Amino acid sequence: MSTGVIIIVVLVAIAGFIVLTYNKLIAQIEAVRNNQKQIDIQLDRRFKVFESLINVVKKYMDYEQTTLKDVVALRNQAQQAKANGDEKTRIAAENQISDIASKINLVFEQYPQLKANENCMQLQEEIVSTENKLAYAKQSYNDSIENYNAAKKSFFTSAIVAVFKNKLDFDYPYWQLTEAKIAEQEQYTVKL
Repeated sequence: MSTGVIIIVVLVAIAGFIVLTYNKLIAQIEAVRNNQKQIDIQLDRRFKVFESLINVVKKYMDYEQTTLKDVVALRNQAQQAKANGDEKTRIAAENQISDIASKINLVFEQYPQLKANENCMQLQEEIVSTENKLAYAKQSYNDSIENYNAAKKSFFTSAIVAVFKNKLDFDYPYWQLTEAKIAEQEQYTVKL
């Protein structure tokens, strides 16, 4: 083989590696974005369930007005942050809605008639189900960010990311538990 053929083979191999790595990173970026959209679907679902629950509850208590106002305000804040590209503010607002959802069962305990209402019970279960689906979607999103970050920081891949910085180098915020939730979980004890 001549030196020219060897050089061409090496250049083709390098070009092939660059293309494969670029495509792999683009696929991981799209996976992160898809997982982010799955979170959006669950957040919208949660908001609709809250609206339904509030409508069922209206005849039983005054609490729902404050709750609905808080949820709507937080939802608007989250939507505005999303529109502005401010993921940290959006995450904080959505986490506050999750806190409201976790406290809603305590309110039901105060209203036995409401607790016995079949529609209300179904909606409570929907909230729990939605929160579980939302937690799974957040975990999947965080996992996809972790995979993307690990890939883009690897030895040869980081050089390709540096060359195509505008197309391949993104910093996605993780969905995390609030500090209060972490403290609550650390202090949790089983009572016998």
